Amino acid sequence: MPRPVTLFTGQWADLPFSEMAQMTKDFGYDGIELACWGDHFEVQRANEEDGYCQQKREALDQLGLQCHAISAHLVGQAVLDNIDQRHKAILPDYVWGDGDPAGVNERAIEELKATARAAQKFNVDVVNGFTGSSIWHLLYSFPPVPESMLEAGFELLAERFNPILDVFGECGVKFALEVHPTEIAFDIHTARRALEALDNRPEFGFNFDPSHLIWQGVDPVQFIREFPDRIYHVHIKDASVTLDGRSGILASHLNFGDPRRGWDFRSPGRGDVNFEEIIRALNVIDYQGPLSIEWEDSGMERTFGAREACEFTKKLDFAPSGRAFDSAFDDGT
Repeated sequence: MPRPVTLFTGQWADLPFSEMAQMTKDFGYDGIELACWGDHFEVQRANEEDGYCQQKREALDQLGLQCHAISAHLVGQAVLDNIDQRHKAILPDYVWGDGDPAGVNERAIEELKATARAAQKFNVDVVNGFTGSSIWHLLYSFPPVPESMLEAGFELLAERFNPILDVFGECGVKFALEVHPTEIAFDIHTARRALEALDNRPEFGFNFDPSHLIWQGVDPVQFIREFPDRIYHVHIKDASVTLDGRSGILASHLNFGDPRRGWDFRSPGRGDVNFEEIIRALNVIDYQGPLSIEWEDSGMERTFGAREACEFTKKLDFAPSGRAFDSAFDDGT
């Protein structure tokens, strides 16, 4: 049975839930991954209003749309980050509050715990998201970065996320970090270090997204092979390296969509990600969850792109073989 192809709504939060759900159906998707911002999935309402989760689920059922995960990237970013004015734009007012950094961190922690409880009520077992990072700014080691400063960042991960993961465990829900620059884990080595900092507890795994690895020079297939039991969810997203002798891989403080950048996101199948090998690697680890398209391409109209991405992914996916290709030659001796 093919894996369900779903659409992540994070980049569509300007549209109301009802319109987004209908569009997702019209595009040809099997399901939807609801962002916990806009009105797509509201954590406070899910926990406080009787019938909220049931009404959301019934609306999706009427359209024949599955939902296997909700996503809390924005509030998760504020758990470990050193808070500044940028965070106000991505956080709910009740999490931002007066903007005091310690208070924002604490309210983000509580909101992520509440998200686990809301996911349980909504009957999904994965919350995708970010962690933020208190040490991302130390990426380039000059002035020289003492190892103790890096270790402190992973100790802070354990301090702040273990209580969160306790709630996830109580709710029977997993947290899937989207390994991503600006997070505590952004490649294979930092992902391993994050797991070790959390004592490899099963509530914490990864939302595999190849687009954030490919431009760094990390082979996404190697990530799957490194963490076969920790791939809790999969995003289908592409990126292309566009170095031309003038641009740099660090993107030169140029925003997404600027043609001078050294890399940018692309609609699936139009970048550098080898999705063929990714599907084969997912088959090896027996990943049966959704293939969720996170659509981002500054150079393409989004409704065209979302429809094309659905068609691309459904054509791409295939089940592993149940027999050797040359078994017809086996005479049983």
